[in-house]
Order: sequence, then structure tokens, then C-alpha cells
Amino acid sequence: MPPDWDTPAARRERLAVGEAGAGQWRAIPETVASPATRQARDLNRSLTRWKPAYWPLVLAYFLVLVITGWFAEPSVGALAWPLTVVWTWPLFGTLIGIVGIRRTRKRLRRSAARWDGRGLTRSEDFLIVVVSTIGRLDTYPALERSVLSYLAYLPACFPRLRIDIVIDEGCEATGQITRLAARSGLIRLVTVPDRYRTPNGTRFKARATHYSHELRISEHENRDDVWVLHMDDDTGVGPDTALAMARFIEEQRHAGKDAKHMAQGILTYPRDYAGNRLTWLADSARPAEDVARFSAWTGGGTPRAGLHGELLLVRASIEATIGWDFGRRSIAEDAEFALIFSARYEGRSAWFGGRSYGASPASLRDFFRQRERWCWGLSALVFNRSLQLRNRLLVGYSVMSWVVGPIQNVGVVLLLGVIVGDPNTSPVALFVIPLWSLNMAYAIWMYWEGLRLNAAVSGGGRRRWWEPWAVILLIPVFGLMEGVGGLRGFVKFARRAENKFVVIAKPS
Repeated sequence: MPPDWDTPAARRERLAVGEAGAGQWRAIPETVASPATRQARDLNRSLTRWKPAYWPLVLAYFLVLVITGWFAEPSVGALAWPLTVVWTWPLFGTLIGIVGIRRTRKRLRRSAARWDGRGLTRSEDFLIVVVSTIGRLDTYPALERSVLSYLAYLPACFPRLRIDIVIDEGCEATGQITRLAARSGLIRLVTVPDRYRTPNGTRFKARATHYSHELRISEHENRDDVWVLHMDDDTGVGPDTALAMARFIEEQRHAGKDAKHMAQGILTYPRDYAGNRLTWLADSARPAEDVARFSAWTGGGTPRAGLHGELLLVRASIEATIGWDFGRRSIAEDAEFALIFSARYEGRSAWFGGRSYGASPASLRDFFRQRERWCWGLSALVFNRSLQLRNRLLVGYSVMSWVVGPIQNVGVVLLLGVIVGDPNTSPVALFVIPLWSLNMAYAIWMYWEGLRLNAAVSGGGRRRWWEPWAVILLIPVFGLMEGVGGLRGFVKFARRAENKFVVIAKPS
């Protein structure tokens, strides 16, 4: 069953609302928008009531600490020092994640106090949604779902709205995408000519994004009152997304010199869009990261941990100073944009509580390919001397945490112990045990809370009885999946292989 706001009846109702504003730069009449407005208010209340919970982290910490401490004793074996280092290594990321949890809870409380009971918020700033797509036939269904969600929800909060679908000339699904664009005057189809080249030779998605960026500049849309929402072609929005963005933008209109220039929310993955249940459970960590680590960095004002290429809201005048022309070898343009932004506009990013609705990889092979590309691109940023060193050091720490994932895995460690003839996995000193326990407890928290978020946006709005047990028991498997994908990406970077921007098909 699809989410309650994505049933066929709800979809028809939203399309009626979206089409009512097609081709017009004016507010939709309240009589037309009222069904969507009521849904937005209800979902906003549920969103501000939701907060990431502390108790799974605390409970997991004490359980792991007691169990590990009971059996551990100082070791001088072959694995003692390597394990002491690699199992303690993620501690900084863990502490940052806990800071992010606290910040998220604080922001949601403030949002509830400020906006509760005010109903729908309309922003008078101009919102341009940019969705770049490879335009294949297997990616089109997800693109159509996403674009229809923009039409359905965004006009109610953004009377001045345009949706730019960016495709390459002659792409496979040109006909279908052209017909989709013709369904509403709010949609503009932007075709990147084959002959187009950026000054730095950027390729793939960044090339298309930079072309649309240059087009907006030529049309004098690089103004402070214009915001650009970057979305992936499989990622839709809901009423909470529109409302949270409108409220964020309106806050900046009155913030004066403290106004923010960029913001990002929470990426969620409804069960109903999942073609593979294992990869969907593995993606529980992603929304948890958004309310923890990304909330700490991006919400703290400076996105040194990087950004997602979706649900990325940027002031057009600021985007115009950075662009997307990062060179031929760039395949992590979102993270590179984040690091340049961090250097130029420190303290000017923010986090908001709205969610996007995407799809997990449809197969285990696609999961590995996706993680491989991410780590490959981030590894290149670590050695990019045009970027600020202190920002690259943080990315380097994250990449190293990712790459050593396979040798942090409990199963791999036990196998190594058997091979070297010393299965003792204790550290060199017992004071390390509380640090190990905190890292493990944070990993458990991520999958527990992330699953709760993904289930909340799925049909039925809650976890099925077996899912919490499965996601906890499978954490070693998920860790190995993430680590193998990351290691493959790092190896390809180290071998200087020809970089590729692999676009995986997503369920519709």
C-alpha cells in the first residue's frame, strides 16, 4: 500500500490543485488549495511532534558496554593494536552525530513553538525546481512520479514556481519527458545541446546542471529573491516539504545580516518505492544521518560533511558565484559545492525539518555501484588542492572510516583471528571499551531511528513487527555492504581508473 498521501485518490486531488495554478504566477485560491492545505497542516503537526529519540542510543550503549566489558580483558595478541585503532576510529563521527541529534531536537521544538497553529505559509520568493535526468526509459517512471509531486504540493506554498526538467539532447526517453512537460505550464523542458562544453570540461550530471545554471543567469534569475531546489529524478516531495521550505525562506526574509543562503532537509525512503527489501533496510542509515551528522554540520552553518544532490535549497544569487563546473574528473559535485560554500560562506547554511521521498536501489548490485561512485568521488575531493585543507581533512576522515569498514566488520575480524591463530578481539587497554561501546550504540541508533523515519512515510505509517529485529540483526551485513562499496570506489580512484557517473534505475 502506498503512503496515505500517495493513494490514487489523493494523487488525483493533488493534481487538481497543481493544475489549478499551472501557468500562473499568483496564489491558488484557498477554496481550491484547501484539501492540500489541510493535509500540509496535519503532516506539519506530526513532523514537529516527531523528534529523534535518545533512548535507543542510551539503552544500546549500556547493553553493549556491559556485554563487552564482561568478556573483555587487555590483549597483547596480533589483532590487539589494529583493532584498538580501527574500532576507535569512528569516535569523532559518533560524537558529531550525537551533537546533531541534540540540534535536531532543539530545532524541531523551536519550529513547533514558532509556527504551530499558523497554518499554510506562502512564500513570495520565486522557487525554481531543477531536476536533471539521464532520460533513460527505465528511469522515466520515477521521474514522472517525482515531477507530479512537485506539481501537486509546491504551488500551494509557492505562488511563483517553475519546474525545470534538464535532459541531454537525444536522450532515450525524450518523447515521454516532452509529453510530461506539456502537462503543465509550470514545467519547462531544458535540453542540453550535444555540442555544449563547460570551460573546465565538466561531464555527467554536473554538466547538465551547470548548463541550466548558466541559462538562469542569462535570464537574470540570479537574484536574492530566487531560490533553486535541486532534486534527483527519483525524489519527490510531500506537503511537509513545501511547508518547511516556505517557512525557512520566509524566516530568511526577516533575518537581515544573519540570513542563510542554503538549506537541506531529511531524505526518506518509503517502503512502497522499494524494489528490494534488503537495500531498503540498509538505507535506514541515510535519514538517520540527516538528523544527526548532517544536521550538526549543515545545520551548524557550514556543510563541511558535504551535501546531498537532492532536497538542496540554494539562493540563486549565491549559487551563481559557485556554479557546477568542477572539472572533468568530478563525480561528487554536490560535496564539492558544499566545500566551496563552506570556504566562502561560513555559517550561512541551515537545516529544515521537511522530507523528500526517494527510492532505495532496486538490487544489491545497484547498491554497491551507488556506494562505489560516492566514495570514488569523495576520494578525489580529499586530494583536490583547490579546496580548503581543513575541509578536505574532514572528508578524508570520513572516507577513511568508510574504506576500513570491511576490516571493522565483526565477521571479518573473527575470520582474521582464526587465520592468525589468535581469536581474541579485546583492545590493548580496557579504557577503550566505553569508546567502542559508544560507536556500536550509535550504529544501532542510526538503523533503529532511520527505520522509524522510513516506515513513518510508508503505507501504514509504522514499522512492521519484524523490521526492527531484522535491521538490528543485519547491522554487520549492512556494514559490510557499505564498506565493500566504499572500498571498491577508493581502489578505482587509487588506480586512476576512468571515472564514471553511474545512474542506477530506481523503482517507480
